[in-house]
Amino acid sequence: MTSKKRPFQRLAAATLAARLAEPRRFIQVVAGPRQVGKTTLVQQVTDTLGVPVRSASADEPTLKGADWIAQQWDAARLAIAHADGAVLVLDEIQKIPGWSDTVKRLWDEDTRSRRPLRVVLLGSAPLLIAQGLADSLAGRFETIPLAHWSFAEMQSAFGWSLDEYLFYGGYPGAAPLIGDPTRWARYVADSLIETSISRDVLLLTRVDKPALLRRLFELACRYSGQILSYTKMLGQLQDAGNTTTLAHYLDLLASAGMVCGLPKYAGDVARSRGSSPKLQVLNTALMTVTSGITMTEARADREFWGRLVESAVGAHLANAAMRGECTVHYWRERNHEVDFVVQAGRTLTAIEVKSGRAPQAHAGTAAFSRAFRPTRTLLVGGDGIALDEFLTRPVTHWLGA
Repeated sequence: MTSKKRPFQRLAAATLAARLAEPRRFIQVVAGPRQVGKTTLVQQVTDTLGVPVRSASADEPTLKGADWIAQQWDAARLAIAHADGAVLVLDEIQKIPGWSDTVKRLWDEDTRSRRPLRVVLLGSAPLLIAQGLADSLAGRFETIPLAHWSFAEMQSAFGWSLDEYLFYGGYPGAAPLIGDPTRWARYVADSLIETSISRDVLLLTRVDKPALLRRLFELACRYSGQILSYTKMLGQLQDAGNTTTLAHYLDLLASAGMVCGLPKYAGDVARSRGSSPKLQVLNTALMTVTSGITMTEARADREFWGRLVESAVGAHLANAAMRGECTVHYWRERNHEVDFVVQAGRTLTAIEVKSGRAPQAHAGTAAFSRAFRPTRTLLVGGDGIALDEFLTRPVTHWLGA
């Protein structure tokens, strides 16, 4: 008899399981972009608990109200009468206006009544989740951030090669479709990109120029790995908007786990905030789908493949930053440039990516070292650290002591 292969579990599953095994203490908040496996991870954990579990999702085309939260909460409370405890799981909680006030009221009622009801909240817009938590739930929650899947995870779960990961990115739900590239591209475009923009950004946030936001997303994918001033972006987008609006829209897209703008490292927070951003996709699938080219064409285009390699390194770093492990910048001064500057605590690491389009890479690192004395400098690719080795290990491994 052949043994059934055990489903792949992300490391965060062990964290959630350990917290739910403790006495009721904090609300557990699992936050991250769409299609990174939040719901699957929580179900994997709750299936092993041996207590009643009530799961419900607010991810509907029309927004629900706060009374929906109370209804689900009361149903979970009823389960406690027949067990030693229960777990309530509410998915896409950020979709409900004023959700945090209602959750606070109900959680505090259970605390006063000593009800052993543990609560797990899930959300696919981390920035909106964070706003709600800060507004009402201070001191009552812990977060478990889930970022896009790494190369190590896609390799372990699906047996992917490095080239497959570079081109198809880190969406586990789309992985079975790569044998039919056209179908894979349509799924990513319709079920991931469009759904994230329309339901995680436009539905929940005031956006006066939705067409501009969509074009900005496409621009960020097309120019991932490149530094563009907001003024130059407006010229590319041919819109009469202003740079403040553009910066805000880029923040919204980052909050949905799609693209972000890395600030310039200046050793000074104020100067960093005023800098031109380096555009960065958070999943390379977004870059390849919007390019419209095949994997064979991408491999043959040395410039595009080089930008894809740099974007994969940047996504690896930016997703670690999303989990709170570090901050990520770039650095440029006159003709000198460093691809990524990563700060974690007191350590500062300069990272250059050898992609065949940065002839003065070593000169940039040397200039940065003279100016800021980083803890260490790394070269990824070329005669430096192999790309697959860099992407396989967690970012914290490379940041020095």
